[in-house]
Amino acid sequence: MTVRRKLLAVAACVAALLTVVSAADAKGFRRYLSLRQDVEAIHERNQALSAQNEALRREINALRTDPSALERAAREELGYIKPGEIVFHLE
Repeated sequence: MTVRRKLLAVAACVAALLTVVSAADAKGFRRYLSLRQDVEAIHERNQALSAQNEALRREINALRTDPSALERAAREELGYIKPGEIVFHLE
């Protein structure tokens, strides 16, 4: 066996050993996978919040420009009624 092959074999053994240690160590590859899942979950949450923000922006715009949207919001959220209306509370 030549010196080059011996060095290659030693390097391969060291690489295999480091791979096993990294996979077994709690701060190694398993930690990387856990952090990657956390990042994906945070990314999904960020997308959901962005969609929610966009829906709220549309609602704000509608409340500022559309009188019927403003009336609907006042009726639903504040319980306002028009004069002469009769309200029935059903539980």
